[in-house]
Amino acid sequence: MTRGTRTAAQRGRSGPDSQGLLDSSLMASGTASRSEDEESLAGQKRASSQALGTIPKRRSSSRFIKRKKFDDELVESSLAKSSTRAKGTSAVEPGRCSGSEPSSSEKKKVSKAPSNTPVPPSPAPAPGLTKRVKKSKQPLQVTKDLGRWKPADDLLLINAVLQTNDLTSVHLGVKFSCRFTLREVQERWYALLYDPVISKLACQAMRQLHPEAIAAIQSKALFSKAEEQLLSKVGSTSQPTLETFQDLLHRHPDAFYLARTAKALQAHWQLMKQYYLLEDQTVQPLPKGDQVLNFSDAEDLIDDSKLKDMRDEVLEHELTVADRRQKREIRQLEQELHKWQVLVDSITGMSSPDFDNQTLAVLRGRMVRYLMRSREITLGRATKDNQIDVDLSLEGPAWKISRKQGVIKLKNNGDFFIANEGRRPIYIDGRPVLCGSKWRLSNNSVVEIASLRFVFLINQDLIALIRAEAAKITPQ
Repeated sequence: MTRGTRTAAQRGRSGPDSQGLLDSSLMASGTASRSEDEESLAGQKRASSQALGTIPKRRSSSRFIKRKKFDDELVESSLAKSSTRAKGTSAVEPGRCSGSEPSSSEKKKVSKAPSNTPVPPSPAPAPGLTKRVKKSKQPLQVTKDLGRWKPADDLLLINAVLQTNDLTSVHLGVKFSCRFTLREVQERWYALLYDPVISKLACQAMRQLHPEAIAAIQSKALFSKAEEQLLSKVGSTSQPTLETFQDLLHRHPDAFYLARTAKALQAHWQLMKQYYLLEDQTVQPLPKGDQVLNFSDAEDLIDDSKLKDMRDEVLEHELTVADRRQKREIRQLEQELHKWQVLVDSITGMSSPDFDNQTLAVLRGRMVRYLMRSREITLGRATKDNQIDVDLSLEGPAWKISRKQGVIKLKNNGDFFIANEGRRPIYIDGRPVLCGSKWRLSNNSVVEIASLRFVFLINQDLIALIRAEAAKITPQ
């Protein structure tokens, strides 16, 4: 009994453990048999594919991932679409360049296409087409060249060459709408002469100009040598009027340009007198006390051993401070521009009349004109602390001119006198007026102050009225 119960107890204790071991062994054998079946199926598929001669497909996802196309693929795809629309499907795209590398999609297409299809050669461009393209580009260059030269410039160039017969004089004396070089002026003149396309277009553009614009251009024509020779015969000591120059125009109609007027001749004669170009004038020698050195003489006096490239920080600081101060003064002067009563000739050359009802006289220079509207005015160089009536620094370099160089007064009898109050002499028609001296000014007198030359013009009508009123007052 005891042995039977013990064996039963042992059998009952070992029952569940043995059942678990049995289940695990069955599961392992199942998985092993399943893997063996899968391997056998894969081997059969591989053997069948090798027998058929095809490559097995890679396992991939069924989802389609879009990617951006490159530039060459975009061009090739567009060309492919156009070619399929026009000619249907073809093995090789004729529009693709031979130098560009084919894309991945093209490689697949070419690998699938039969290799024995011939590639059509690209057609060579006809020689007549290239000639037509080259000829069509030439008028574009002509129109581009015509854009910089205005019709007014062409008319100015033609008139100036007809007057002077010298392209160098034309380049120096004529003010065009742009700053042309001498070579550009020469090329334009030769193009107007010998290029039929440019000359035809220029003539058509000049015919469309307004008559007033043509008259303004003709009034600015240069003076020829024959005209200046006739004007130089008028004496510098005489007092020519507009009738004198009008008579000169009537006596020599062939010598003068058709657009010349008596006023234009008078203005050019005054300019010639200002620069001592008349026949009875001689160039005045330089004064001995104010001898001006040439650049070569100044270079000879320089000692190269004394020249050092040492950097002076104190000097640089002073220069920066002085630069700021000067810029501040320039801003102040720009703000005071509206206070100045100086009439500057406009760029077009159409200047206002010299005299009006309030102007007694005019001191006219090369750049500006100073109007005398009171009986006494002061000449000199304006500074921050010294305000004067006529600032001569607007005409040119005035570092040699005193702050108060002189005074111009009108007497009751109608005579103008200039008094020198500066250190340097004032030259009136070549005669020096020293410091503390006076001299009578007449009409068309040339006033020279430290290499700046002016012409003094008197309003004869207004001075005549002043003399008449003075004559009425004196008997009383």
